Amino acid sequence: MPQVFKVGSYWVFFWANENQPLEPVHVHIAQGAPTANATKVWITKAGNCLLCNNNSNIPVNVLKNIMRTIEARSEEVIEKWIDFFGEIRYYC
Repeated sequence: MPQVFKVGSYWVFFWANENQPLEPVHVHIAQGAPTANATKVWITKAGNCLLCNNNSNIPVNVLKNIMRTIEARSEEVIEKWIDFFGEIRYYC
């Protein structure tokens, strides 16, 4: 799992196998090491975040802060996505 960055004890990461065709750009969030029930957040063309699910039950106030960090670093997320997967699509 490529780690994009950490926010406190939470990992922001990609799954190495994101299906074919490749899903739109997104990150997963989990506390500690990546898990299969990680929270999923889409990244829009404008660099905003859309919550897909909160499967890992991150407290709402913590998740909002993490999503703000992801938005602030969305260009970095997009660059790392393209570097790792070689292409990009957007949810919206």
